[in-house]
Amino acid sequence: MVKLKIDNKDIEVSAGTTVLKAAESVGIHIPSMCYLDGCSNHPTCMVCMVKDTQTGKMMPSCATKVVDGMNLASEDAEVFEARKEAVELLLSDHVGDCEAPCRVACPAFMDIPKMNRFIAQGKFDEALEIVKEEIALPHILGHICSAPCEKVCRRKDVDEAVSICILKRTSAEKSENTYLPEVDKASSKKVAIIGSGVAGLAASYHILRAGHKCTLFEKESVIGGMLQTAITKDEMPQEVLDSEIEILQKLGLEIKLNSPVNSDNFESIREEYDAVIIASGSDSDEIAKLNLDFKGEKEAFKTNLPDVFAGGSLVRLQKMAVKALAQGKELAHSVNQSLNGQEIKASKRKFNSRFGVLRQTEALEYLKESVEGNRKEIKNTAGAMAEAARCLHCDCRKIDNCKLRDCAETYQADRRKFLMGDRETLKKHFNHESIVYEPEKCIKCGLCVEIAQRNKELTGLTFIGRGFDVEMAVPFNQNISVALTQTAHKCAEVCPTGALALK
Repeated sequence: MVKLKIDNKDIEVSAGTTVLKAAESVGIHIPSMCYLDGCSNHPTCMVCMVKDTQTGKMMPSCATKVVDGMNLASEDAEVFEARKEAVELLLSDHVGDCEAPCRVACPAFMDIPKMNRFIAQGKFDEALEIVKEEIALPHILGHICSAPCEKVCRRKDVDEAVSICILKRTSAEKSENTYLPEVDKASSKKVAIIGSGVAGLAASYHILRAGHKCTLFEKESVIGGMLQTAITKDEMPQEVLDSEIEILQKLGLEIKLNSPVNSDNFESIREEYDAVIIASGSDSDEIAKLNLDFKGEKEAFKTNLPDVFAGGSLVRLQKMAVKALAQGKELAHSVNQSLNGQEIKASKRKFNSRFGVLRQTEALEYLKESVEGNRKEIKNTAGAMAEAARCLHCDCRKIDNCKLRDCAETYQADRRKFLMGDRETLKKHFNHESIVYEPEKCIKCGLCVEIAQRNKELTGLTFIGRGFDVEMAVPFNQNISVALTQTAHKCAEVCPTGALALK
């Protein structure tokens, strides 16, 4: 047996054990992208680095065998920086977006590509479920959203942007059932929301989903705030607002009309409710008299009162309905943290790789899984399906299980640090029945090569070229459908990035 220390923990393992496995035996997690149990360990990613505390030497833990008396560090500042730099080097050669540009541009961060895929298949119930994860009021927003997502749609580089806003509305109109989201276990907490505009209504939806009771205070005799006063019936029929309110009431929303909140009753509301959200708009004199200190979105919409949060146009004039809706979601997020006794932090989006402007040849690559032609008229189900099918599928297929993205997030990597010269041209290989190969996402870990060899694939994949120009490819100019006949799913499953992924 071999005795060593990692992060001052005493470890005893069998001779021949790797440092990575020794660390794992005592609960120390060391990240790696090119390691897989049962495969040869040829360190390529260098993300699993550890440091010999006696010599200061860095070593790849996945391929280094334990030695008696070793004293290693896996978590200090030098190790962190070494791993960060390894990730940044990998990113410098990575051509791919994690999130589609349309989703990044959406203030509410709606998963637009997934919605489009469901609509293209005629699955409107499933599409609406995706929409309502982030968009509390899809029927309303489908009429009045200014669609910042469409301004960055990559389809514009081919012909015209996908009609995302109308498709969002269509998901609400064509769904066969009134979708009520799953609600968390009921809590004993009560939340008051002052103001029934877009921000207030959106906040109530997410508060109710979290299992809390929610009461909406509206000073006017009708609900909706600016939706009633600034939006014409031609822009959005009244029944659209009514249908959204009905859904909120089914979720348990209590509405109090003709109920202005002012300095006379504000403290009694604070006493009755566990948290208060102020989303009353910028023209509310009553709220202004409360002399609250509004801290804004960077500070999670907190005020100087611990149980009071404020957003919407009261904090900053919102000209875009979707931004007000996004603020409503974030207000609910902060309140939920507060009610659960957690530290109140503004939500943060995960690391996102971006490769920039789409070249003409790359647009053709994306068209391989789309359809030709300009925007389709959306008058019926068939029209909606045809328009949704124009989506180019710009998001990564491994968006939720990409090791490169996870490591970039952990180490707060700068994706641009080692960028130099022209990037490689994005390519997509679709000539396999079940997988897609995108070579510019490959980190050359060699796992697919070894898996194919072990399963006696006729050709499999191999390294072609030398040095910086090496790439994974099929030998003898065969296509990938010949190379991977039995192991395609396994290779896609273990690929640490989106280079090999299931269609």
